[in-house]
Amino acid sequence: MVASRTGNRRRGRRPRGAAKTTARKAPKAATDPTSELRYVHHRSFTLPGAGERFFGDEREAIDVSTYSLPPEVGEPPAAQKSRRSSLSRDEERMLFLRYNYAKYRLKKLLEARGRPDDEQVELWRRRARAARDKIVHANLALVPAMAKRRSVEGVEFPDKVSEGYMAVLRCVEHFDVSRGFKFSTYACRAILACFHRMGTKAQTYRKHAPVQYDPALERDDYTDRRHERQRNDAIDSVRDAIRANTARLSDVEREVIRQRFPLGEPRRANALWETGRGLGLSTERVRQIERASLDKLRRALEEFMAA
Repeated sequence: MVASRTGNRRRGRRPRGAAKTTARKAPKAATDPTSELRYVHHRSFTLPGAGERFFGDEREAIDVSTYSLPPEVGEPPAAQKSRRSSLSRDEERMLFLRYNYAKYRLKKLLEARGRPDDEQVELWRRRARAARDKIVHANLALVPAMAKRRSVEGVEFPDKVSEGYMAVLRCVEHFDVSRGFKFSTYACRAILACFHRMGTKAQTYRKHAPVQYDPALERDDYTDRRHERQRNDAIDSVRDAIRANTARLSDVEREVIRQRFPLGEPRRANALWETGRGLGLSTERVRQIERASLDKLRRALEEFMAA
C-alpha cells in the first residue's frame, strides 16, 4: 500500500482521499455585496446608546454649504479661496463618527440572518450618505488650493483638480478620527501623492509620445474651404468679365491680363519682362497697362455687384 502511494506520487497522480486541487479562486468576500461596506471602527460604536448619541433628537446639527466650481474648472474664484473648510475639529470628528457608525449599523443589518428590514437599511444608507456628503463638500476646496500650489509638468490644472477630487473621496473611506489628526492633514498628503503619480505617468507617456496633442494645432478646414470657394467665385467673375469684355479692355490689355494672371488655368504667370518681350513692349509699359486694366476690371465688377 505504501509502495502504491509512492508510485502515485512519482507518476504525478493524486493519492486516494486527497483533496482535489484547483486554480486559486477569488475569496468569497470579493463577490459578497456586504464586503463593500467597510468602515473604520471606533470603540464608541459598541457602547450603549451609541445610535441615540449620533443620530438622536438631541444631536448637534452640523450644516455645511455645498461646494461647487464653474463648468470649466479654472483658477479657484476668490469667494471659494476663503472657504477652505467650514468644519471645526469637533464637528469634523462627529461627522466621521456618524458616517462610520451608519455603515457599521448597515453592515450588521445586511449580515444578519434572515431578510433585513428594508426601511432600516434605507434609513442607515441615507444617514451614511448625508454625513459623507457634508465631509466631502467641506474639504473639496483643498484640491484647487493644492493644485495651484503644486505644479506638475505635463498635467493641466483641470486634470489635477479632477484627480484630486477622487483622492479626497478615497481618503474619506479610510480616515480614522481616533488618531487625533485633522482630515485636511491626511487628505493633503494623499492629494500631493496623487499629483506625483500623475507627473510620473505624464513623463512615461511623454517618452512614448514626445509631442502632446494641442487643439490649437488642429486646422479648421471650414475656413479653408470658404476661402477656396470665394477665390473660385472671384476667378469665375473675372473670367466672365474678360470674356464679355464688360470692362472695355483693348486687345493688348486683355493679353497682358491673360499672361500675367492664369485665372485658374494650369500654367504659371509670366513675368513682366516675359510679357513685354512677347508683345514688343518695355517692362514699365507692361506694368502701366496691367495697372490700368485691373482698375477697369475692378470698376466693372463693382458695377455688376451693385446692379
